[in-house]
Amino acid sequence: MPRRALYSLQTLDTPRGGKLLAKWLLGLLCVFFVILFLPWQQNIHGKGKVTALSPRNRPQTIETTIAGRINSWKIKEGQFVKEGDTIAILSEIKEKYFDPALLTRLKEVIHSKENSMEKKGQKANALKRQINALEIGMRNKIDQAKAKLEAERVNIANAKNQYERNKGLFEQGNIPLTKFQDYETKYQKGEAEFVNAEIEIQRVEAEYLDKINKAESDLNNTLSEQFDTQAELAKLQNEYVNMEIRSHQYFIQAPQAGFIVKATQAGIGETIKEGDALCTIMPLSNDIAVEMYVKAMDYPLVSKGRKVRIEFDGFPAMQFSGWPSISVGSFGGRVEVTDYVNTRPGEFRILVTPDVNDIAWPSSHLRVGSGIKAWIMLDDVPVWYEIWRNLNGFPPSLYEEPMDEKEDLENKVKTEY
Repeated sequence: MPRRALYSLQTLDTPRGGKLLAKWLLGLLCVFFVILFLPWQQNIHGKGKVTALSPRNRPQTIETTIAGRINSWKIKEGQFVKEGDTIAILSEIKEKYFDPALLTRLKEVIHSKENSMEKKGQKANALKRQINALEIGMRNKIDQAKAKLEAERVNIANAKNQYERNKGLFEQGNIPLTKFQDYETKYQKGEAEFVNAEIEIQRVEAEYLDKINKAESDLNNTLSEQFDTQAELAKLQNEYVNMEIRSHQYFIQAPQAGFIVKATQAGIGETIKEGDALCTIMPLSNDIAVEMYVKAMDYPLVSKGRKVRIEFDGFPAMQFSGWPSISVGSFGGRVEVTDYVNTRPGEFRILVTPDVNDIAWPSSHLRVGSGIKAWIMLDDVPVWYEIWRNLNGFPPSLYEEPMDEKEDLENKVKTEY
């Protein structure tokens, strides 16, 4: 195309607005290019709620130990109670425990059993003394019988000698027959008395053994009865202690100081079972913390001691996650606990406590269960890297662990080895 044909275009000027727009676009491009190289603090965001660090300071239900009927309430919802204050009083519903004097009657039965066991013990001791006396008597009687046997042995020996001498004299005709028969009769009588003495020893021994066996049998029966009574006494004492403890379970008491926030049972005369929740108590404590959840992909980058920025529900805030220094209305915290197992599918729980070097949390206005948003602060990277990471779905990078985490790991290794 000839040069003259473009003359009309050359005579046209660029509109002023277009030039201004071009300058603005160029300036914005330069600013954007500069921003790409500004430092950006990586973070892991998560949501959660306000809680207490110690389990004993978290809301807990007060349950009944025994079944019963609500007789009266001693508190109302929202009321502050001290440890040991009575919350409600129950009455009995099991017919076994209806008797109001049951403890007194059990005490009387126990006292009777104790006396019975004492008497049986005395009887057992008496039988032992009787057995001992019978054994001593048997030994004495047997000794007497043996002494008599020895005397009869001597007598029969003498009678035998006389009999044998007089027998020779009789055969020689030196003594008459009647005199020889007297010596023969005396010898035979001595033999009979000797046999009787032997039999007497056996009779005495058998008689005393029969008495001793009977006494030992009575002793064994008495000891058996004593053991049975002792077992019954132990059972009654156990029942008495259980009943005494049960009598204190009618009074439902506050396990610690706190506020009654919810009564799960209502009215008077309502029957409840063992283990039923009666109400919920919020312990009085400043042990405040934040419970938040992070994705499993980000969890390996979280370590104890890392700083956290927290935005509480109900407290206006403007949070710039990458530039925490210009954030407004958020509060600082530090990671205190990281769970070793996933709490939810694909998520891990983390407990965060207040950062003592940051603005104090408004603990007097926070309530357990309030929602929060939190950002766990990691390392500084260029903005362009953060944009590129998010476009590719990569997890945040971690260059170096916090010193306290390293120290904890080193101490743990030293302890184990």
